[in-house]
Amino acid sequence: MPQNLLILGGTTEASSLAHLISKTNLKATISYAGRVERISQQPIPKRIGGFGGATGLASYILAERITHLVDATHPFAAQMSENAIAASKMTGIPLIALTRPPWQPKAGDNWHQVSDITHAVSFLSQEPLRVMLAIGRMHLAAFYDNQQHFYLLRLVDLPKTPPLFSNQIIEVARGPFTAAQDAALLSHHKINLIVAKNAGGSGSYAKIEAARQLGIHVLMIKRPVIRNRQELYNLGDVIDWLG
Repeated sequence: MPQNLLILGGTTEASSLAHLISKTNLKATISYAGRVERISQQPIPKRIGGFGGATGLASYILAERITHLVDATHPFAAQMSENAIAASKMTGIPLIALTRPPWQPKAGDNWHQVSDITHAVSFLSQEPLRVMLAIGRMHLAAFYDNQQHFYLLRLVDLPKTPPLFSNQIIEVARGPFTAAQDAALLSHHKINLIVAKNAGGSGSYAKIEAARQLGIHVLMIKRPVIRNRQELYNLGDVIDWLG
């Protein structure tokens, strides 16, 4: 059977793989969850929306005669990654994860690392701070109990329902950003704490570099551990895996 690749996308790595695949004779589709309104154009067919859990993904794989599955979702999209693992087992279709190593603290960084969003919320139960809440929009409501802080929110799309922080500013922008741009943003809003997910990669690292330059503290949320899968970190290795 000719190779027919399904890429679970939403990251720069997924887009880069799609562009590389488009220059080959391989057939491929890239799938998006549909959580952002402006989805990048791709040189291969794309689909938008959920599958209906692991069983739905398995049904799609069989119906579309998918031969290889690449999980190139965000490192914090743990449920989708778990569904991919389960669907691979159900169908017998080989799975690889294209991801990035997590960031590691460097000299000059001032990180406090926590295991998840819940612990990040607990950490913010303190005196008022000026916080850049750089976690995306899905988990903003978890922080509503800590209304004592000023929050700077940078989002890809303007939410249909505005976040309910009593003191907030929303910046609608799509990266990547430079360290100089983020340093200017942080300085302008007098930010003294960044809350960030350890996404890894270069696309969203500028704020971490800017925090180092400015001496700003970072509350770093560790990424979820996803077991029982093989992980690759560069495109060439994925092409080799496809054979």
